[in-house]
Parts: sequence; C-alpha cells; structure tokens
Amino acid sequence: MNVDARPARALLVLTGLILVAAVANLNLAVANVALPDIGRAFDASQTELNLIAVGYSVGLAASVLYLGAVGDRYGRKLMLILGMTLSVPVSLLAGYAPNPEVLFAARVAGGVCAGLAYPTTLALITALWSGQARTRAIALWSSIGGGLTALGPLVAGALLERFDWGSVFLVTIPLALVALAMTVLVVPSHVNESTDPVDHLGGLVSVVLVAALVLGINFAPVDGMAVTAISALGIALAAGIAFVIRQERARNPLYDLHIARRRIFWVAAVAGIIVFGALMGTMYISQQYLQNVLGYSTLAAGSAALPAALVMVLVAPRSARLVESHGSRFTLLAGYVAIVAGLLVAWLMWDETAHYWRIALGFMLLGAGVGLAGTPASHSLTGSVPVFRAGMASGTADLQRDLGGAIVQSVLGSLLTAGYSASFAATIAATPQASAVSEQTQAALEKSFAGAVNIAERYPQYSESILAAARAAFLAGDGRAYAAAIGIVLLGAALVFLMYPKRDAELALLERYRAEDATEPMARSGR
Repeated sequence: MNVDARPARALLVLTGLILVAAVANLNLAVANVALPDIGRAFDASQTELNLIAVGYSVGLAASVLYLGAVGDRYGRKLMLILGMTLSVPVSLLAGYAPNPEVLFAARVAGGVCAGLAYPTTLALITALWSGQARTRAIALWSSIGGGLTALGPLVAGALLERFDWGSVFLVTIPLALVALAMTVLVVPSHVNESTDPVDHLGGLVSVVLVAALVLGINFAPVDGMAVTAISALGIALAAGIAFVIRQERARNPLYDLHIARRRIFWVAAVAGIIVFGALMGTMYISQQYLQNVLGYSTLAAGSAALPAALVMVLVAPRSARLVESHGSRFTLLAGYVAIVAGLLVAWLMWDETAHYWRIALGFMLLGAGVGLAGTPASHSLTGSVPVFRAGMASGTADLQRDLGGAIVQSVLGSLLTAGYSASFAATIAATPQASAVSEQTQAALEKSFAGAVNIAERYPQYSESILAAARAAFLAGDGRAYAAAIGIVLLGAALVFLMYPKRDAELALLERYRAEDATEPMARSGR
C-alpha cells in the first residue's frame, strides 16, 4: 500500500470537494442571524422560527447515513452533482419563500441536498488519498469547514446590513455553481465503490431515527413544546431499537455495527460530537451575549468570531503533523485542553465590561481546540473502516457536527434560559415595587432578553433598570451554560484519555483492521 497516495490533479480535486462542503457549512450557519428579520417579515411565532432554524440540520442529519450508503453503491460523483444541482432551486425557494411553512420546507430540502453531497466529500477524500496525504487533506477539509461555520454569522450580518432576510439563503448559489463545475471537470468517477445492495429499509428507519432525535433535542428546552419533544424522542427510541435489530440481521447493513464497535471508531465518534458541539454551542450563546449584553450590531457580532475561523485554518496543518508524529489520542487531548481554556475565558472573563481582546482570546482558544481535535476525530473514523464503507465513516463524521450541535446547544440553551429566568425572578422579588408588577409583565421579563426589551420600551421610565437587570440575568444564565460546557468537554477528555489507544497501539489496531478487511471482507472485528 502506498503510504502517501493521492489522485491526479490532487489540489484541484481537493479544492472542488472543499467548495462542495463549503456550501453545506455556510447554509448551516447563516440562518440564525436572520431569524429576527424573518419573524418581523412573517409575524412568525417562536415555534415557526425554531422550525426554520432547525430545518436544515434535520434534513442533513436525517439523510447522511442513508445517502452516504447510496453514494458508496451508485457513485459518489453522481451524489455530488445531484446535491449541488438541486441546492440551487432549493436556495431560491428559501430566499423567496412567501410564508414560514414554505421556508421550513425549503430548509429541510436544502439539508437533504447537503446530505447528498457533504458526506460524499469526506468519503472521496478517504477513497482517493491514503497515508500522510490523507491526514493532511482531512485536516484542510475539517479546518476550512469549521472556519466557514464560524464565518457564517459574519456573512449573514454583512448581507443583512444592505439586503432583506432572503439574501442569506441566496448567497451560496454562486458557490454551488462553481463547486458543481469543478465536480464535473476534476472529480474522478467510481472510485472504490461497493457492489453490495443498499439496505433501503434500514436507510428509511435511520431517517426517522435521526430526524426525530434532532427535533426532540431541539424542542426540549422550548416552552410549550414538551409534548412534542417527548413524542419525538419516543419515536427516536423506537426507531433506534428497530434500527439496531435491522442492522444486526441485514445481510448488507446500512450501518455496520461490527465496525461501529471498533474502539478507535466509537471513541472518535463521541469525541467529535463533543468537539463540534462545543463549537456550535459556544457560537449560539456568544452571539446572543455580544448583541444583548455588549450591544454589538449583527455585523460586529459576526465579525467578533473571525479569530476562531482564522486560528482553525492556521492550526490544521500542525494538527495533521501531530497525528502523524504523536498519534490521534495526543492530538485530541491537546485540542480538548485548548477548548477548555477558551470556555474558561468565556465563563470568567466575558462580563458586561469585557473589552474585545477578551472576546478574541476566547474565540482563538476555541478555534485552536477545534482545529487540533477536528482532524483526528475525522481521521480516526475514516482510518478504521474499509474504503467501501467510507460513506458510513463520512456520514458519522457529519453526524458528529449535527448531533453534537443539537445536543450541546439544547443543553446550554436550557441552562441559559433557566439561569436567566431564576436571576430575573430574584431581582423582581428583591425590588420594593415587586407587588406592583403584574403576572403578565413578570412572565415577559423572565421569558427572554427580547421580552425584557419589549417591556422596557413600554415603560421608558424604568428602561435603564429593566435592561440592566436583563443583562445581569443573561450573564447569570450563560455562566451556568459555560460551566456545563466545561464539564461536558472534561468528560470527553476523560473518555479519550482512558479509552483511546496511544500511538503505537493505535497503529497496531489500524493495521489489524486493514488486514481483517482485506482477508475476510464480510467479517468485522468487534473491538
């Protein structure tokens, strides 16, 4: 086996694959910034806005496992072409949607388009590159993707300064057209694809499983959505049981559970969920902090995250070299240390008087951590599976981001909401005029920062004290959220430290996996 193999015109091929991934990364990141404008344009309810916000993630996360397997069987280049071609009319539909229902449907469809193309990019990198060249290619793919996720709020904020909300959904159309052209011209066809039939039943069950899980997680912290969240999570549980039974019995399973039990695979999968969840959860909290507490404009808040994107791209080459010289375990742990440091800065230093250098420091440390840990998390998944199962590995890598983001955002959002409400309730109870505050007004004040802003506008004589209390309450809530995030990341670090093999043991395990897959393709090791 060539230890450093790469395709012809490798740089052009990798550029095309990164551009395809960029379409998905930008589409995933731009919507949240536009939600206030969408709400005003449609007079939308909070539930409708939540659906619009989560729609893309639902479509993408629900489809990646199934469509990754379809690409393994019927052609990965075809999946890229379909995904980029269909994303153009879907983006147009989202940009010019006449109502919230159409916009939600367009967002889900856009996620499915990304499901066609995005996991296929990593599958092709796995199939076309090997050895150290593959590690470096994955490092660029991972870091640029993470950087574009961090740049999404900046892009959206800049557009919303001049154009209406629909512009944020149209911005990726030129990028999709360029990616489509490069795919057609430079990406090879039919590389190490499987000839096994696709488990379509398992694929449909996986769609129900992941869609219900992501919806349930996202709705859990939303007021009035408890029944919907519990129902969705119940469906996800039932679908999960059915999926496991199906995959154990299917002759050609969609998701090979024997491979998934490999220690390098499952530990890397969990580690990646925590890494990307920490990134997306922090972005979610910090955008609100910058605008609500520090008074940043949308554009300024988006720009504040630039250091994270820059450091991710700069650190990626170093991450690839660390994987080669010290192993994935060391590199993952180094990334976790940087992430914890960034979260500590946010927890301890991001207060009402924070200068920008504190904001930049937190983002830089977070970007360094994701840049370091993202490469070994993805590299370990692809390195521990046979090449004809590359779609399974790339689909899992994509689920790391979507499930990680959904889980961590929901946890942090719940803690933020609970801390905010408790702090504001205590503030009201401590004021001499507490008895004069109506239940309706108190409920609006405790519900959200936006609710406090609306009350402040209605009672300008109390505006300054109301907004000061709202800022203090927000900081109380985000303090809980960042403390929880630190705990989650430390648990992930403990898992990696205890369960992931050191460099020599990792190389021995990977070699054993390759030997098993070469000599006995239908038998999978369960370690």
